[in-house]
Amino acid sequence: MEYSLPILPTISTTFIVLSAITVAIGWVQISQKKLEAHKKTMTLAAVFAVIFFIIYASRTVFIGNTAFGGPDDIKIYYTIFLIFHITLATVGAVLGIISLYTGYKNKLAAHRKLGPVTSVVWFFTGITGVAVYLLLYVFYHGGETTSVIKAILGT
Repeated sequence: MEYSLPILPTISTTFIVLSAITVAIGWVQISQKKLEAHKKTMTLAAVFAVIFFIIYASRTVFIGNTAFGGPDDIKIYYTIFLIFHITLATVGAVLGIISLYTGYKNKLAAHRKLGPVTSVVWFFTGITGVAVYLLLYVFYHGGETTSVIKAILGT
């Protein structure tokens, strides 16, 4: 039986990976004191994250979310992992906005403290996001596409 990956989740996951990669590049740039390159790269990382969010939110609103389609005996572990990922993503997004703000406003003392924390949270957000994608669409075939609440609760 042939199975193809869903286009929107694949594209959105690609953008979150690109965001994490550009954050890593920006981290290297700032360690090398390349301030302008760092600023441009981190802006690009934010653009990639926003593109991800637009695709994800649009799909959620217009199509719905996909429930876990794997075995019932591991569904609870997937659900806990998904809640962890959603929490990380929310915290990472808020920290990202604050980090961008402090950087653009030259509040560098705050930016230097917050930036590394934000980056690490964002790396884990990207990694767990890819894991969610793999569990939903690659390792197991996605379950029913339904509302967000039903997908999270697995009902």
